[in-house]
Amino acid sequence: MKTPLLRRNPFWLALSLVLMLVSGFVASAVQTDAGGVDIEDMRWETASGQMLRALLFKPDAATVDNKAPAIVVSHGWWNNREMQDANYVELARRGYVVVSIDMYGHGNSSYLLNEELTLGGTGMYDTVKLVADFPYVDQNKIGVSGHSNGARAANFSVALDNEADTQLIDAVFLVDNDPTYTDADGAYTNVYGSRDVGLVADQYDEFFFRGYDETGAVVSLPRDYITSPNAQSFLNFGTDPAEGETRNADQFYSEDGAVRIIYNPAQTHPWGTISKATVADQLEYWDEVFGTPTTIAPGSQIWQWKEAFTALGLVGFGIFLVAFTRALLGTRAFAGLKSELPKTIAANTRKGLAWFWGGLAATVLFSGLSYVWLSQQPIMQGIAYNITPTIFTQGAVFFIAAWAAINGIFAAIIMTISYFAFGKKNGVNLRDVGVLPGWKKFWHGIGLGAVVVTAAFAIVFVMDYFFKTDFRFWVLAVKAFEADKLWIALLYVPFFLVYFIANSVAVNGFNRFTMRGKEWVNTLLLAVANSFAPIVLVVAQYTTFFISGELIPGFGGIFSIWLFPVIVILAASAVISRKIYRVTNNPYIGGFINAAAVTIISVSNTLTVIYS
Repeated sequence: MKTPLLRRNPFWLALSLVLMLVSGFVASAVQTDAGGVDIEDMRWETASGQMLRALLFKPDAATVDNKAPAIVVSHGWWNNREMQDANYVELARRGYVVVSIDMYGHGNSSYLLNEELTLGGTGMYDTVKLVADFPYVDQNKIGVSGHSNGARAANFSVALDNEADTQLIDAVFLVDNDPTYTDADGAYTNVYGSRDVGLVADQYDEFFFRGYDETGAVVSLPRDYITSPNAQSFLNFGTDPAEGETRNADQFYSEDGAVRIIYNPAQTHPWGTISKATVADQLEYWDEVFGTPTTIAPGSQIWQWKEAFTALGLVGFGIFLVAFTRALLGTRAFAGLKSELPKTIAANTRKGLAWFWGGLAATVLFSGLSYVWLSQQPIMQGIAYNITPTIFTQGAVFFIAAWAAINGIFAAIIMTISYFAFGKKNGVNLRDVGVLPGWKKFWHGIGLGAVVVTAAFAIVFVMDYFFKTDFRFWVLAVKAFEADKLWIALLYVPFFLVYFIANSVAVNGFNRFTMRGKEWVNTLLLAVANSFAPIVLVVAQYTTFFISGELIPGFGGIFSIWLFPVIVILAASAVISRKIYRVTNNPYIGGFINAAAVTIISVSNTLTVIYS
């Protein structure tokens, strides 16, 4: 006999599939300009002997007889080619040929060797060489643009282009990374020569656009950048700022046929990838230096529709994890895992609520403090930044995974204390609440979880094959990957298993009860509690930054940025594990599904560095 939850499940399963299908269809329509732009997923061996992956966007109007300008765009460190979707959607629909690359070490390109960080402009200059041979590209109008370390890749590419017999790069647009201001001797210079160069310098950039004195002390902040010697030298084409005229933001300056401009928006570093204003600045710049093949006002943008529908697919993906798990309970293979609605923990006494709120407060406090503490440890920083050679070639993933495991262990300690000090004396039976399901059901549940995760990512690959889209919103993405990522995932999944299984046991085996007569209130509270510490850290970081112009001392900007996707994942994981638990009375199934999915998402969306 089906429970009410299982009777409604066909609707939720169908809804998840519809959301993902609609996501792929609409996102594809947007990025192809309703069929006016062809997309090719390119993979080739570059001039540097590496394998590079990129998306090529070719407007139908770009032909051998009607050559178009070409722009190679790049994401930042720890990202991938789809992070440039706002730019490639808008540039391609305006008639530019666009190539969005996975820099070496990112996405599905070759791994990055720690001693070759500038190799082929991290892949950008190798791509420029390829694009220059496309018969439908105007070889006199080839540009490069990148965000953050993608902008650094553009600077690497300019340096390589300067050394080449024939220069290929005609214009550069840097977003959220400093231009090159000085030569090897520290004297102001114009390394860009006669190339046109534009720059977006955020007033609240966590990493760049600061001025330093001889001792390395900060003497000017990002919000004061436009008046700094570096900015003034850049706008004066490398002239010593003491000798050049004072120049302003948002204005084109010309010398000998080349232009310079600085856009100076009041926004943060990661916002530059999803900012309508920055996209408009980019469009205005390329129109100024190359001339837009198809005239569309810079403010008229449609990429937001792609972002909205890939986010819708992300929601569908999450619903699928729950709905498909429930659907499999109706099959012969997994019917034995189905359970009646488990009984709730009777914590609605004064003493019970004291243990609940006390444990919740302790875990939230520990979560925040442990994150900050871990970010300040030199050993951990060395691994996280891929400076220290270890087997953990994805330093960012290791940092988050290690933090997660530490919190999982702490949660287990809190649960043990709670059980022996209160729960056992007040009728909590670990078998009844599924904490001790028996080995047969435990492994059977893990098998169910493995099938669900495999099916979910199979859908991701189908979307990638037919629509060249994934499921994402801003910095959170579920994307297709190559088989090597599964081997890499084996390094990190034990850490995530410790956390997500412990969290699922805590959410469902120890903290599940009705509040105001409703279980969903309890579920919502636990979802918020999961994310509360990261939310507080992010709010504290940016409140401090906006008020003072400086980040919290000792708490690096990248560590707060890494928390953006974590906030969503932790909240969603509590909901997913609770909904699966309600039809299985087994907290390990949801914990395993969350751990496996998060591990794959993490390793397929970051930087991989190997050591010589």
